[in-house]
Amino acid sequence: MRLILAAAAALLACALPADAATCLLPAPGSTQPMTIGTTGRSVLVHTPENPSDGPLPLVIALHGSGGDGAAILAQSKLEASSDRHGFLLIAPNGGIPVERGFVWNIPGVPTVTGKVPEPGDADDVAFLKTAIDVLAAQGCVDRRRVYATGLSGGGRMTSWLGCVASDRFAAIAPVVGLRAGNPLASDKTRPDPATCTPKHPMPVIAFAGDADGTNPVQGGGAGYWQYTMEAAETRWATLNGCTAGPLRRDLAANLYERLHTRCRAQSEVVAHILRGGGHVWTADNDAMWRFFARYRR
Repeated sequence: MRLILAAAAALLACALPADAATCLLPAPGSTQPMTIGTTGRSVLVHTPENPSDGPLPLVIALHGSGGDGAAILAQSKLEASSDRHGFLLIAPNGGIPVERGFVWNIPGVPTVTGKVPEPGDADDVAFLKTAIDVLAAQGCVDRRRVYATGLSGGGRMTSWLGCVASDRFAAIAPVVGLRAGNPLASDKTRPDPATCTPKHPMPVIAFAGDADGTNPVQGGGAGYWQYTMEAAETRWATLNGCTAGPLRRDLAANLYERLHTRCRAQSEVVAHILRGGGHVWTADNDAMWRFFARYRR
């Protein structure tokens, strides 16, 4: 009993209706691991410093290839953004171990090792859906306000979630990793339309640097990359039924924007390109959250 009380004292109980399951989260402003149901996998969970009553918006942060949940939190500084804006933040590990880290399972796309995921590899989409379901069933998360972001390989996984889980995510924000399906086998400079068929319009804000040599915005690179970032933006604009754009404008001396608008369900496609930016977290977290906050599923 003492152990139970001690554990309960370290957790935050969300305000819920009387018949709802109990939401137990880390104390406000802290980050702790949480096991997801019976999956045998865990995520790092960060509770904002001043959480609102009731279910919270959720941002899922996906690490780069070879990294882990702790690495993406350190690189992105999203814990501080969670505290500023009041969203719940989780950072899982990918399902395929690689050396001391993990990679994500995007079917048909080689990982950074050059190996295409096999049928027996962990299903990361199913796991992330389960994480959402568990947190929502406990009353922790508002299902209508679930968002994904990720760095590099995590950005590609974020893009994949937009393609195959548009019923779960209200918006996505890939960082140095925007894709819109696999490269077309007959012409790798174009995305294959058959490999990205979301059921719903998907708002997209993407961040990158024009000096990225790993996932170059100009295209090329490894087998999982190939087509340009602008080709990915154009494909998402087509999927979202956008009829205006790309509109280009400078946001700062070292930053410009490409924007597709007049889209179905107002699901805009936005790219922020940092001049001289490399293969790092180039995102403006506040701009990302402002974009996310506009959308509900």
